[in-house]
Amino acid sequence: MGNDPSLVVVDYDAGNLRSVERALAHAGVQASISADREDLARADGVILPGVGAASDTMAKLNARSLTEPLLEYVASGRPFLGICMGLQALLDHSDEGGGQDCLGLLPGQVRHFGFQNLKVPHMGWNQVDWVREHRLTEGIPSGTYFYFVHSFYPAPEDSELAVGETTYGLTFPSVLARDNVVATQFHPEKSGEVGLRLYANFAAWVREA
Repeated sequence: MGNDPSLVVVDYDAGNLRSVERALAHAGVQASISADREDLARADGVILPGVGAASDTMAKLNARSLTEPLLEYVASGRPFLGICMGLQALLDHSDEGGGQDCLGLLPGQVRHFGFQNLKVPHMGWNQVDWVREHRLTEGIPSGTYFYFVHSFYPAPEDSELAVGETTYGLTFPSVLARDNVVATQFHPEKSGEVGLRLYANFAAWVREA
């Protein structure tokens, strides 16, 4: 692979597409926004961003015929990064809206916080503690603050999938990874310099893959 890999941000009308693209550019990473399955097939790295509801996300991915290309891309072994709803969509099922089947790439469920004494959504800066090493988090200290906006949290079947954990009423995995797939519940593009470092780490991983 050359020094300029093809990095694609999946376009399915997610609200944070442009902010992800801008953050990547600030991190020195050129990426294209695309809903073209051929672009996904050729990509060296793919980022699935996301905000909003699981049902809307899955409906838009299906409407743009992106579900199968995403599954094929992940099966190819090339690096994949999910962000916020892009993490939740990787699990089997979300409790949101009475229940929504998701991509099923990582075994587990997406649960609602359901607190009586804490505000939901969980919104603002919170710490992420690393529980194991990963290429994505190199050079970022454990306990670093990242920016969160979410009412649901991932509950994977296998605790070994967790790379980072965050506490908000309960402790949940805020970074998941298996093989070529990694995903964050927080928004790197809203997390200042540490978020840019995370995107740069992903791009470096893509170059090395």
